[in-house]
Amino acid sequence: MKDQFTAREEIIKNYLAGYNSLNIEHMVQDLDEQIVFENIQNGEVTLTLTGLPAFTQQAEQAIAYFSERTQTIKSMNHVGNTTEVEIDYRAILAVDLPNGMKSGEELKLMGKSIFQFTGDRIVQITDIS
Repeated sequence: MKDQFTAREEIIKNYLAGYNSLNIEHMVQDLDEQIVFENIQNGEVTLTLTGLPAFTQQAEQAIAYFSERTQTIKSMNHVGNTTEVEIDYRAILAVDLPNGMKSGEELKLMGKSIFQFTGDRIVQITDIS
């Protein structure tokens, strides 16, 4: 029988595999119906979503911005019911962005994602960059 941390790591890797392959159905299969998602940039919350329908809709909209995207795990740290994942992020833009970046340009970021679990379901994701 797998320990809870190994199971969590597999769930997170599954989520990221769906993310990286632009497959929303695969990405959301382990998310709770009441998932809470937060995006934090430079210390400010830039997006908060509650519920699987809102998360799925945002994920589907975000796909249009990228021709490809990859999150690579650098490390994982388990504390209580959360797992903090250090991430290297790379994407190729499919559209021009308001910040001046152009379609075809590469975006690279380092950040972390904090996954909170209840049992084997992800109940909250906080992305920090």
